[in-house]
Amino acid sequence: MFLKEKDSEVLIKIMDLDPLVNPLSSVVVGRSQAGEEEQDPEEFLKVNLCFPSNEGLPRCWLDAEYQSPQSP
Repeated sequence: MFLKEKDSEVLIKIMDLDPLVNPLSSVVVGRSQAGEEEQDPEEFLKVNLCFPSNEGLPRCWLDAEYQSPQSP
């Protein structure tokens, strides 16, 4: 899965999706897609990432206290 850094707009290839969807994890490991060669894995703060469409990450991926609205 690819996400984008908000500030640099560089695409990040996420290596493991489990920490991405886990609201208790604040970082994910990925590879920056800047340059022609594949970059070494590094940690990225989830709050600094968004989808390539500039849509933010779901709140349930970021906030361990988040509870979805109850349906009637």
